[in-house]
Amino acid sequence: MELTQFKETHQWIKDELQRSVNFWLKYGLDREHGGVYTCVDRTGRIYSTDKSVWMQGRCGWIFAFLCSNYGVKEEWLEASRSCLDFMEEHCINHEKGDRMYFTVTGDGQPLRQRRYCFSEDFYIMANAEYYANTGDKVRIERARKAYELVYQLNNGLIADPVGMPPKTEPATRRSRAFGDPMIYLNVTAVMRRCDPEMKDLYDQRARECVDQILKYHYKPELKCTLETVGVNGELQTDTVAGRVVNPGHDIEGSWFLQEQAVYENNPELTATAKNIFDNAIEAGWDKEYGGLLYFIDCMGFPPEAYEHDMKLWWPHNEIMIASMMFYKDTGDEKYLNWFYTVADYAKKHFADPEFGEWYGYLRRDGLPTMPACKGSTFKGPFHVPRCLILVDKMMDAVEEKLG
Repeated sequence: MELTQFKETHQWIKDELQRSVNFWLKYGLDREHGGVYTCVDRTGRIYSTDKSVWMQGRCGWIFAFLCSNYGVKEEWLEASRSCLDFMEEHCINHEKGDRMYFTVTGDGQPLRQRRYCFSEDFYIMANAEYYANTGDKVRIERARKAYELVYQLNNGLIADPVGMPPKTEPATRRSRAFGDPMIYLNVTAVMRRCDPEMKDLYDQRARECVDQILKYHYKPELKCTLETVGVNGELQTDTVAGRVVNPGHDIEGSWFLQEQAVYENNPELTATAKNIFDNAIEAGWDKEYGGLLYFIDCMGFPPEAYEHDMKLWWPHNEIMIASMMFYKDTGDEKYLNWFYTVADYAKKHFADPEFGEWYGYLRRDGLPTMPACKGSTFKGPFHVPRCLILVDKMMDAVEEKLG
């Protein structure tokens, strides 16, 4: 390893983290109603006051996670608490089994509810991380309650109180989604770290998630991990939906699996996690323009999604996390090289040192879609700062090991 390049890249990571955090503190926080706005343009101007509930949870978690890693700052803790309190007051549908909304107005009136449990997932993470910093028992009790609700919903143990039908008619075709066990595995890792009192439960649930991913979605014969499969893992490759691969999702899942592998001291799981990463980046990396394609078809047919050849911010964050993690844990310089490749791509195409934060959406050729945005219903203070925090800490560990 060439130490000068490593240290220079590390400094860029630190600088980008500061720019990202400052951007959201300056432009995102709603000082009137609480919570965070995330529909902001390149310069931080708000272009929609509707609020993503995912982002309230994600922002609540990220500012508490900053405290966990760099020491408690009241400004960060206040930002986390603002999102938590906004969710508690406005984002839970108490008439429908405490399921959470997907979007609300700026002052918290409900707009949309969706069938999947990701709003709840991020609410869990935020409450748990805040508890880890404050010892506020109310927060961890809320996290535990929602954690159990998501488990029951994901595993079909209860009927969804919202009553929304599945995306497809279950009498015709029943499917399972990769996102459910993948995200729940990450939520479980956060809960286990923040709530060690319940360690045995979290160990059991984490293993269940790993088993579901490997049994149903991981398809080494196709060199991919499929987003959608039959309920017993059956291939549905005579359909467009059954062939969809999201390389960024696969790579995100690979580092969730690697965290679990390290926790279990499980070299076999590490090998599988690396294989998932290798397959995804080989299939998804754009060899003409660079960057990771958003969707690909596992059999080489045309993807249906219009945005399939765009370059989005978050898959590149996931590559940076996963590649640095595999390098740190295994010493294989192949992953360090991928880290440098993607960091260079991000520096050239996503980062904006003038205003801070990263562009969310690039065309295939690497130019931002216009007008350029820094946030949306789906992009806020989460993937970029999470990546930069985790990579910063891993690079610290590598440098310490090198002396």
